[in-house]
Amino acid sequence: MEWSYWKVILKYGHVGQRKEVSVARYLTMSKEFTLLDVMAKAQLMPGVKARGILSARRITVDEYLVGNREEAENFYLQKLKTFNQITS
Repeated sequence: MEWSYWKVILKYGHVGQRKEVSVARYLTMSKEFTLLDVMAKAQLMPGVKARGILSARRITVDEYLVGNREEAENFYLQKLKTFNQITS
């Protein structure tokens, strides 16, 4: 299977009333996925606010690898992933 790589900037909630945290997420999807498919998947990710997609674009595998490393070091995402493991 061939893959496509995406950078999606999402607004996450639960940090106060009408406040948000914007975080870049790096996604791997099937090559057939379109921008609309990626946006639909991203909107369903845990913690994403309603109308929470700020931007989305296809990227290269090299950009994905760098971004994925940065994502792993993001403190907010580390906490979010830990919280979802406990509540799931």
